[in-house]
Amino acid sequence: MTKVAAMTESELDIEKLLAYEAIRQLVARYAVAVDARDLDALVNLFVDDVRVGSLGKGRAALRRSFATSLRDIGVSILNTGTHVIDLVDEDHATGIVYCKGEIQQGSRWIHQAIVYEDLYRRTARCWYFVRRNHRLFYGAEVGTNPLGLPSANWPEHHDGWGTVPEAWESWQRFWADPADDPTKGPTEEMRQA
Repeated sequence: MTKVAAMTESELDIEKLLAYEAIRQLVARYAVAVDARDLDALVNLFVDDVRVGSLGKGRAALRRSFATSLRDIGVSILNTGTHVIDLVDEDHATGIVYCKGEIQQGSRWIHQAIVYEDLYRRTARCWYFVRRNHRLFYGAEVGTNPLGLPSANWPEHHDGWGTVPEAWESWQRFWADPADDPTKGPTEEMRQA
């Protein structure tokens, strides 16, 4: 008899609610890790054997992929909203996540409407991404570009440039660490992967 077959209806409902919440937290942690450029936290949200296209599979390959793609942009602000989760069974689920993104591309400031098509898997009682398919509704340059704003010096002023993401240690490490810069050539870790 499986664990699910032995549960009462109330226990099954509680397990479903716990799964929904864990998956919502997974999605929120992804957005925060991307914006903070915390590559370690980001790749640890995915299954160990994640497939990364031509780069192969595994978290080391995924780290290289994120290191490349996130260096193509500056500041990002991912704000997730609508999230539909369908539980397939006790260890598998799918999801659709809407996201409004603000992205620095060079000297431009872009708004994007994004939808993620997700596959999730639970391993050792933790939920992970198996795959995230990033699809774009649109991207458009914003009328007022925040990149040229003077410092807000919050809370003195309500408008102007703030202190994040530059104040985050993971952001500083990402931009200072040549090991994560694919333009600097392969690191020893990359050669061994």
